[in-house]
Amino acid sequence: MSETGKPISRIDGRMKVSGKATYSAEFNQPNMAYAYPIRSTIAKGKILSIDDTVARKEPGVLEVISHTNAIRLMPIDKQALEKANAGMVCEFLPPFQSDIVHYWGQFIAVIIAETYEQARTAANKLNVVYATEKGAIDLKTELPNAKKPKMLNKHDVQINVGMAEGSLNSSPQRIDQVYTTPAEHHHPMEPHATIAIWEGSDRLTLYDATQGVEVTRDITVYFLGLKRENVRVISHFVGGAFGSKGLWLYPIIAAMAAKALSRPVKLVLTRQMMQTNVGHRGETIQHLALGSDSVGNLNVIRHHTDTYGNLSDFFEPSGKQSLILYKAPVRETTYNVALLNRGTPFSMRAPGETPGTFALESAMDELAYQLKIDPVEFRVKNHVSKDPMKGIGFSSNYLLDCYRIGAERFGWSSRNMEPRQRRQGKYLVGYGMATATYPAGRNAASAKVLMNSAGEVTVMTASIDIGTGTYTVLAQTVADGLGIPVKSIEVKIGDSSLPASPFAGGSQSTASIHPAVFDACVMLRKELASMAINDPLSKLNGYRPEDIDYADGKLFVKGNAQKSDTYLDILKRANRTEIESCATSLPVSGNGFTVPSPWCVTTNTPRGENSDVQEHSFHSFGAQFAEVWVDEDFGTIRIKRFTSVQDVGRVMNEKTARSQIIGGVIFGIGAALMEATEYDKHLGSAVTRTLADYHIPVHLDVPPIDVYFIGKPDPHISPIGARGAGEIGITGVAAAIANAVFNATGKRLRDLPLTPEKFFDA
Repeated sequence: MSETGKPISRIDGRMKVSGKATYSAEFNQPNMAYAYPIRSTIAKGKILSIDDTVARKEPGVLEVISHTNAIRLMPIDKQALEKANAGMVCEFLPPFQSDIVHYWGQFIAVIIAETYEQARTAANKLNVVYATEKGAIDLKTELPNAKKPKMLNKHDVQINVGMAEGSLNSSPQRIDQVYTTPAEHHHPMEPHATIAIWEGSDRLTLYDATQGVEVTRDITVYFLGLKRENVRVISHFVGGAFGSKGLWLYPIIAAMAAKALSRPVKLVLTRQMMQTNVGHRGETIQHLALGSDSVGNLNVIRHHTDTYGNLSDFFEPSGKQSLILYKAPVRETTYNVALLNRGTPFSMRAPGETPGTFALESAMDELAYQLKIDPVEFRVKNHVSKDPMKGIGFSSNYLLDCYRIGAERFGWSSRNMEPRQRRQGKYLVGYGMATATYPAGRNAASAKVLMNSAGEVTVMTASIDIGTGTYTVLAQTVADGLGIPVKSIEVKIGDSSLPASPFAGGSQSTASIHPAVFDACVMLRKELASMAINDPLSKLNGYRPEDIDYADGKLFVKGNAQKSDTYLDILKRANRTEIESCATSLPVSGNGFTVPSPWCVTTNTPRGENSDVQEHSFHSFGAQFAEVWVDEDFGTIRIKRFTSVQDVGRVMNEKTARSQIIGGVIFGIGAALMEATEYDKHLGSAVTRTLADYHIPVHLDVPPIDVYFIGKPDPHISPIGARGAGEIGITGVAAAIANAVFNATGKRLRDLPLTPEKFFDA
């Protein structure tokens, strides 16, 4: 593969910087109206009345929809949702079907007007009367009423309950601490938005900001009772998502509004609505205990998480990495989940692992210091080569290389074991590190490749580019699959009418769609070769398929490049204006995300290269290293440099993959130092309502970030050998920073974010 792996700049980059890339809210339609949702102003209770008399008299107002007049949607039925491929819906709350309020900010009505400004103005004129009940707002207060769920995403979560206590008590060395993380929000730059267009009474097109056009289609089909073939979802560009786009029901509101008016309707959520209606990372209180012998061999890991949920089965699964990392013969993970009247929590970049690695990797650092063992050496000592829960080997695992290379590149050997040993002027300087990990998923996917007689090639799949470089990497895969330049390839994605692909979440897109794309290229080459072999005018006539190789837009005889035939000449002699192939790549087993129905030719991949979770455990690994400077007078923490070494299998594009890891590290810096959603203790409303209140890293907060990839292909996940890189970059970052703060100051901070007041309280 000559193009795969190269640091090629994004082929869609010029469109984005020039403003020509069209996002979902920008597909304006003739005669389009605007919808503005109205949110509840109580956390719990019942709507007694909605008086829209004044609102309807406002200029431009066309309709007001609430539970009093909304069309009836299909009710929540988990089995039916699963059967309809809509089981990933984030919130079990179809819009405007009930008068019950479950959280502050819940959508209770929508106003549609000729302009956005008119709709928003009229929203202030709606008079809603409630019967208010006392809401459950605070996690600690509600923990006595918490439940202990047995499953999450069809996996057991209460593992070895009560089994760790004996091992902890008998361990010569142990750590038992509480680590807390706040509620956090995704806040992608592009707001959530939908434009709904009906054709007649049963055909619907949605331009939607989504991570999965097919999932959004199937959710829409389910709730509106439509035929699958009559709903089309388009999402050519997505301005960030991080787990928040594609599974919420505001597109249904847009469709309901457009149906009521028989004209197109645009709905764009405000930044304030993005704080209440499209998910967030739930707060966690994690009790982490480690036990070891006197020389640092782990005996036991116990990881308990208190968190919350609402209107779904989801909760923050912070114990996942504690079941994968380190050689402890006994490990226990448990959860208590309270029900709070807050907007529904759901997946946010590396759900579970992000807060979970903060707890586990902070505890590992604490125990290493207690044992007077270097933190890297301590992790190497307790490294596992097999999945400790399944007892099977990892598909590939170069974590030891990540530790070694990361330590060398960072200069870890100059670190002092004891805190407060290094200064730069008034600043205390510290080094910290942590392990990164994230599961590697692969699912079924389909792709079509079309070549015309002018030599232009188009690759098509329904997959989404959520800003990670999918357009570019797909072009690179086709370039290698056909032996043609990247510049001659057009990429069409983000349309549910294209060949099926899975939801762009869980870091699975690269591993899923590229095997299908490459298979489609192989099929197309084979057809061209067959045409040439059977053509008396071809120099390849009479040769066997296995004798034929390809490069530079032509087929040739192996060992004799003079005997060749270009793709275009083969098509021209056959009087063909184009040729196409469509392949579906089916792994032995997926990771639980949506598996689309194949509609192309199914390809057969050798079992050993086909993501069989019964034979191999699929995970990516990495090592994070941070240098911090701490001003004791002001309690401020600055990250001065960061090194991230990652083992994610084959790297498809070094530049875009590096950008993903840099983005993840910045995400982790935000979680470590500043990000937190604060809620009003009485109303349950988010006090941090905008990006002016919700602090995220800016340029001066971000240090030089050194990213290095091991780059060795995973021999078992697929013939491509690539795993996802979208989420692992954030894991372990907050712990590496907190550990560096301890090394700098001797203060152990266990409550994110690490703000100055917490530093002074430590």
